[in-house]
Amino acid sequence: MVLRSENLWTFLITLAIISRVSQSLHFELRSGRTKCISEDIKSNSMTVGKYTVVNPNEAHPSPPSHKISIRVTSSYGNTFHHAEDVDSGQFAFTAVEAGDYMACFTANGHKPEVTLSIDFDWRTGIHSKSWGSVAKKSQVEVMEFEVKQLIETVNSIHDEMFYLRDREEEMQNLNRGTNSKMAWLSLLSLFVCLGVAGMQFMHLKTFLEKKKVI
Repeated sequence: MVLRSENLWTFLITLAIISRVSQSLHFELRSGRTKCISEDIKSNSMTVGKYTVVNPNEAHPSPPSHKISIRVTSSYGNTFHHAEDVDSGQFAFTAVEAGDYMACFTANGHKPEVTLSIDFDWRTGIHSKSWGSVAKKSQVEVMEFEVKQLIETVNSIHDEMFYLRDREEEMQNLNRGTNSKMAWLSLLSLFVCLGVAGMQFMHLKTFLEKKKVI
């Protein structure tokens, strides 16, 4: 019984490890330039993001040259977050459309050009939940918290598997449709080639008959 329990915990921990991870990025952006980061999010998934422009002199407020604009949009062009002339911020929303979501950062123009360092943390699904604020000090509550976290991870993986299966089915339908169109196009090309060859043969025969070669 103990062995079975250990195997179950090993399985659940493995699932937790292979579940979707968050994007924690650090990148540089020059004045007047734009950089976009995409994240594939399934519908009805919670997603949160936090971004900060690193202050080159922490003892003073961020200079005007270290300001950015950010826009988060879905693959359909809908805007879920927009901010201008900021040095930090965050966003949170539930995705209503499945697909690639894009977070585009634009550094304000400045002469001479400067290079901004930006920290960006983007979490989706189970990783968007602040589990750290839920955990308690008591051992029983800690165990309960860990079990809830693992259950949430399993549910997230279960939903992800169904999402991937639906995407695979869409791709298969697209491949079947493409193959069918290619088959009809090949058949049409064959008939066109045969028709052109027949017309050339008739033209050559008529020409030879006029020349009394045949």
